[in-house]
Amino acid sequence: MRLLELVAQRSMNASDAAEALGVSWATLHRTLSQLEQDQFIERDSSGVLRIGRRSWLLGSTYLVGHRLLELAMPQIKDAAELAPFAVFQLVERSEGKAVVLYSHESSTGEIITRTTYGYHFPLHCGSKGFVLLAYSPESFIDAYLSQPLLSLTPSTVTDPQKIREILDDVRAQGYSLTVGDVQPFTGSVAAPIFDGSGRVIAAACAIVSRNYLDNGEHQESIIQAVTRLAQTLSLGMGWQPMITPRR
Repeated sequence: MRLLELVAQRSMNASDAAEALGVSWATLHRTLSQLEQDQFIERDSSGVLRIGRRSWLLGSTYLVGHRLLELAMPQIKDAAELAPFAVFQLVERSEGKAVVLYSHESSTGEIITRTTYGYHFPLHCGSKGFVLLAYSPESFIDAYLSQPLLSLTPSTVTDPQKIREILDDVRAQGYSLTVGDVQPFTGSVAAPIFDGSGRVIAAACAIVSRNYLDNGEHQESIIQAVTRLAQTLSLGMGWQPMITPRR
């Protein structure tokens, strides 16, 4: 399972995987052979490992009967009518990653790359990650910020103290807005989705070309579309406005 999770994060060769896992080549070879034989992992002609079709089968089954996803899909399509230039997403946290469960493409035909399934980013990169991190337990935040933080662009915030200030702002205003910290040419807005106990279970996110946020003309409409979507989904999951958010 550790090997599958590692390869899911990035493709690599067997020697890099052994080093990352801290296991001997003999141990890894046995595991790799079995996983490859059973099609949980694939290896190309250059020896690079990637997730196989049976791993995808297991992972995709998670979405079957997913209550929030079933509730969100029609609501996301409605939200997209208010901001047809945006890619809307439903996102959950898996350890230190923001994982996309559903992505609704822009209806304008404008292509925004790396917004579909399979593109999962660290929590300190992008508005959806900041939302999911902001409402995580304090112990998790401390552990997350104690590790080296990857910089995706020159605008990615990696200073722990600055990130803590951003998380405070997210909790105070109820949403996050970032520009250029995942890809230089995009920006995004995200808001938390609560369940009936006040716990944040996911985030609603809209990704746009950065000019829609830089010039301010569409910024307010994007914020309203995302926060309204998140509130509608929260109410559908049993949340009530008087419930204090849990971490």
